Amino acid sequence: MPHPYVLLSAAVSLDGCLDDTGPGRLLLSGPADFDRVDEVRAESDAILVGAGTLRADNPRLLVNSAERRAARVAAGRPEYPLKVTVSGSGDLDPDANFWSTGGEKIVYTTDEGATRATEALRGLGLGVDVASVGPDVDWRAVLTHLHDVRGVRRLMVEGGGRVHTQLLRQGLADELQLALAPLVVGEPDAPRLFGPGDYPGGPRNRLRLVETRPVGDVVLMRYVPTAPGTGTVPSAADHRWLALACELAAECPPSQTAFSVGAVVVAADGTELARGYSRESDPVSHAEEAALAKIEPGDPRLATATVYSSLEPCARRASRPAPCARLILDAGVRRVVTAWREPDTFVAGADGSGLLAAAGADVLVLPEYEADAKAPNRHLA
Repeated sequence: MPHPYVLLSAAVSLDGCLDDTGPGRLLLSGPADFDRVDEVRAESDAILVGAGTLRADNPRLLVNSAERRAARVAAGRPEYPLKVTVSGSGDLDPDANFWSTGGEKIVYTTDEGATRATEALRGLGLGVDVASVGPDVDWRAVLTHLHDVRGVRRLMVEGGGRVHTQLLRQGLADELQLALAPLVVGEPDAPRLFGPGDYPGGPRNRLRLVETRPVGDVVLMRYVPTAPGTGTVPSAADHRWLALACELAAECPPSQTAFSVGAVVVAADGTELARGYSRESDPVSHAEEAALAKIEPGDPRLATATVYSSLEPCARRASRPAPCARLILDAGVRRVVTAWREPDTFVAGADGSGLLAAAGADVLVLPEYEADAKAPNRHLA
């Protein structure tokens, strides 16, 4: 199901700590970075923190700039973003700043925690929404509810480390904004940004750096994930790579007799192996064919790679002996992510996905990118 764009935001010390172990909160950022964070909040539909952060830091999570709040209202948005917290136990302090400031609030909890949370917040008179996502905290259910029910398209996550860890490990984070502060905490028990565990792509996965700049005396670094998901469960990186495939489709020389398609082949650790688009190398080449031709046959990374194609790989074609679905299988790839099932425009009853699935490949269709995939093919309608 579609999810909001999930942005993880944090400030850390040079040794990766979010705070020290003292009684008060350690301020890692300065005035310039606090203002930057305020701007990011103003651009978001919702701000989320875990219940542990509510207890430890007692944050207000407001847009402090009156000008930014006025701009939100002028654009037809609420003055403040929706404030979100997640608590498995439902153990919440009704006197926390979170409840008494800002606009609407929602608590995501478990079936067991919902009763406790509702009882704890009953006397506030603020109409706080309490939503259960099942017997355990299910982040995909949380994000789906935020998107489908609350209309959240951009979610800013401000901690704590456990929440950041869970979202990144589950491949649900679209972006990490990290402010690196010029100090060292040095305490072995200090809370850290990410905990141990299995992360998408493993230890060799390198997130892609998309921006770095000084903000006062801290350095802002923005990263995006690159490691594909596994099986038919999408990751944030799956969305990014499929969006790239759709962009590549726009580079195709136009044709009245064939679709414009883009394709990218990505290794399990997030390394881009190749990209291609229809008619890139000759008048009848297909996107997946063009991309796979750039990879050495037998490359061991292909066995765990993902092919992203803006259109379902073809199951039949007249211009070559082997259709693209067969080329993908012969290359050893067993995972394909696509945006658009092939219509009957040129081949009736095309079912490349069925051919792939019958051979044991995982096929994932992300229909939210269908419009982007169709855009370079409007002339064929």
